[in-house]
Amino acid sequence: MSKSYEDPNDPIVGYCTKLTVKQTPVEKELEDTTIKNHQHYGMLGAPEVLQFGKNFIYLIGAKRVLDIGTFSGASALAWATALPSDGEVQSFDVDHSALKSIGLPIIQKHPELEKKITFNLGPAVEKLDGLIAKGESGKYDLAFIDADKINYTNYYKKCMKLLRSGGVILVDNALWNNAVTKNPSTFDSSTKAIDECNKYIFGDESSNSTLLTIGDGVHVAFKK
Repeated sequence: MSKSYEDPNDPIVGYCTKLTVKQTPVEKELEDTTIKNHQHYGMLGAPEVLQFGKNFIYLIGAKRVLDIGTFSGASALAWATALPSDGEVQSFDVDHSALKSIGLPIIQKHPELEKKITFNLGPAVEKLDGLIAKGESGKYDLAFIDADKINYTNYYKKCMKLLRSGGVILVDNALWNNAVTKNPSTFDSSTKAIDECNKYIFGDESSNSTLLTIGDGVHVAFKK
């Protein structure tokens, strides 16, 4: 499994991407600029995954989104393009260097999108706990998790608290370039954490879930 921009010559990936992704010009600009200018551009969310998330925003009429893992801002921007004018994205990361050097100069050219996004600097676990403490549980519609893998299960649990019934969580990198299909004894800490999160979601009685082969894997959980 791989993201479309990592394996552009795969005919199945190329065909599916061509007939799935409908990027706005600003999304395409941010993606291209990130790939061109950042050595770790592979942290960028796959456009097919972001399109999948946008489709859920349309489907469930989402207005409030949690975005765990900002990087250059591509995922937060994608959600903003799909949300209504009064929509809100809360994006979290411990490092805003890529956002400041790549994402913000592009996003700020579109104030109608920028106004929907709040970029929170600091550990997402603490920030999510802060939202819970403020009484925000059950008030968000969708969450996208694409940050440090060690905390994936923690992020999932906290996002489940913050989502309303009928809300959706998308956990990205769920198949981690096929690493989770290999011998568990060879797992590094990140792969082990992804595997544990996948199993936790499958066994979670508070949601229905589906593990999909989109990008490098997306685990979709629907809060009951």
